[in-house]
Amino acid sequence: MSKRDAERKGTANHAGRTPDAITMLETVLADRERTLGAGHPDTLASRGNLANAYQAAGRTQEAIALFEPLLADRERILGSEHPNTLRTRANLANAYQAAGRAPDAIAILEPVLEDHERTLGGEHPSALASRYNLANAYQAAGRTQEAIATFEPLLADLERNLGPEHPNTLNTRGTLASAYQAAGRTQETIAILEPLLAGRERILGAEHPDTLATRGTLANAYQAAGRTAEAIAIFEPLLADLERGLGGEHPSTLSTRGNLANAYQAAGRADDAIAILEPLLADQQRTLGAEHLNALRARANLANAYQAAGRAPEAIAIFEPLLADRERILGVEHPSSLSTRGNLANAYQGAGRADDALAIFEPLLGDLERILGAEHPDTFAGRGNLANAYQAAGRTDDAIAILEPLLADLERTLGAEHPDTLGSRGNLAGAYQAAARTQDAIAILEPLLGDLERILGAEHPDTLGSRGNLANAYQAAGRAQDAIAILEPLVGDLERILGRDHPDTLAGRGNLANAYQATGRIDDAIAVIAPLLEDRERMLGAQHPNTLNTRNTLANAYQDAGRTEDAIAIFEPLVADLEQILGAGHPTTLGSANNLASAYQDAGRTDDAIAIFEPLVADLERTLGAEHPDTVGSRGNLARAYEAAGRTADAERVRSGEPSSFTLGDTAAGENTFIV
Repeated sequence: MSKRDAERKGTANHAGRTPDAITMLETVLADRERTLGAGHPDTLASRGNLANAYQAAGRTQEAIALFEPLLADRERILGSEHPNTLRTRANLANAYQAAGRAPDAIAILEPVLEDHERTLGGEHPSALASRYNLANAYQAAGRTQEAIATFEPLLADLERNLGPEHPNTLNTRGTLASAYQAAGRTQETIAILEPLLAGRERILGAEHPDTLATRGTLANAYQAAGRTAEAIAIFEPLLADLERGLGGEHPSTLSTRGNLANAYQAAGRADDAIAILEPLLADQQRTLGAEHLNALRARANLANAYQAAGRAPEAIAIFEPLLADRERILGVEHPSSLSTRGNLANAYQGAGRADDALAIFEPLLGDLERILGAEHPDTFAGRGNLANAYQAAGRTDDAIAILEPLLADLERTLGAEHPDTLGSRGNLAGAYQAAARTQDAIAILEPLLGDLERILGAEHPDTLGSRGNLANAYQAAGRAQDAIAILEPLVGDLERILGRDHPDTLAGRGNLANAYQATGRIDDAIAVIAPLLEDRERMLGAQHPNTLNTRNTLANAYQDAGRTEDAIAIFEPLVADLEQILGAGHPTTLGSANNLASAYQDAGRTDDAIAIFEPLVADLERTLGAEHPDTVGSRGNLARAYEAAGRTADAERVRSGEPSSFTLGDTAAGENTFIV
């Protein structure tokens, strides 16, 4: 076999046995540099081929290290307007984009497009390709409107010059659909993809790779539209077709396994998702290598699934080393490294480590603004995440101070009807409610529900979630009957649309029980909560946070019903379980300890209550601060216990602005809150 034949074979294997291809290409390049010289056209071509192979293997920094001097050499030897020089500039831009350096890519692609249009003409295939690449770079940089403004006329030009059924025309239609989806225009996305899929099946055949890819893209769009069952109905047979046609280890097959797992997770089937993601990670690491970008992504997806399943310690055990690996391989400023920092902070927050979460979120936001820009979608998300962390830490005013201007920025940059803008309105309403500004929350949630029904549809998960949030706000405003009037039909709709065992359905049942309890319908509340606990233990396991919270809620209902011993029988093992699973200082553990102490007090076991309340107040002051509402409430409970024990002086010493009660019940009311 000649060296040229060997190089062709190596290049063709980029999508398959990439390590073997790289070894071959490295050998060919060394031979050509030795025999032909560094400036020979074949040597330059070999450097470009090796750089492409590195990029295909996820070794982006090594690709850039080849492309940058190759571009300089080609400009010097061939001239800046030679087709190979222009092609190398485009390849370097693609590598920059893969490395998360979208602004650097754009800085190359904009003049490349100008050069192509000037030297070749605006309708030359290379000029059209440059417009396509530039639009992709705009989208990667979060400049979605500029991407759409480039894609739309490009598609019209391709349809006119190449025809509506040319592969490049079809590809551009699909990419425009992706840009619409990024802009929150999901219905327009689906309106493109459904006929695109039909066209590809007719023109290319059902098993053509582009047809298979379009099936996956349409499934993703269905999922984004809340049509999760339809997404799964595509992904499951698509995966079987890919395994049969391309093999179980082909990159497209592996990515579809991940997409199916994500759809299962969105459908509340966390265990099914994990059952896919655990072996998928092993396969990605074995076939691509542990440091390939897809293998790193598989680790992140598995960690997210663990977190969704309430397995926060396992998620953290993945995210911590993953962050170190991504920073080492991709660099600390790569978007994937930045997103992993945010994911780790979310995992810390889910594990009750609020200070650790804030220690990441606060500097992360500054980095996002500096690296990606103040108006990049990831920066907006970072602001929302920091606000949520402040709210979880009881710093509600700080959360509102972020969320109010964030909403204004989203309305200005994305539009009032973009999903992220709608989500931000929901988040601000949640913060107002946490700050006891219930009327302000309702003033947002009532029109928001109408907008969601109009934009996304009455059965979209976000719309259903907004109905639940409005019901919770009504309940907080003392309008429990209005809350029940929403929640009773909502639970039926959730069971019909999402399924009885979906997490949102379970949360809706919990919220309805809370509303019954608030109106004094304790028996009705218990009739909902008791089977809900059984379902959560069956679906999520006894140690899932929502299961633990439902045990707490049932115990509270028993206590309200005067069944104090039944309440204590739940609270005592629950506190022990929470201490073992979450730690003694976790807010949920402290809340349940407070509830146990209150049950002891109701049972006349005042000394047992005081024995819990005294260290509990100290723990809350240490972990949440002296002015946190839960700390203030627990001090009030301790004061009442002292009074019941005849220790009036001690009661006066600890009493400080106590609210009427302090309870940490079922967190189902917050499970449907929007997160930007």
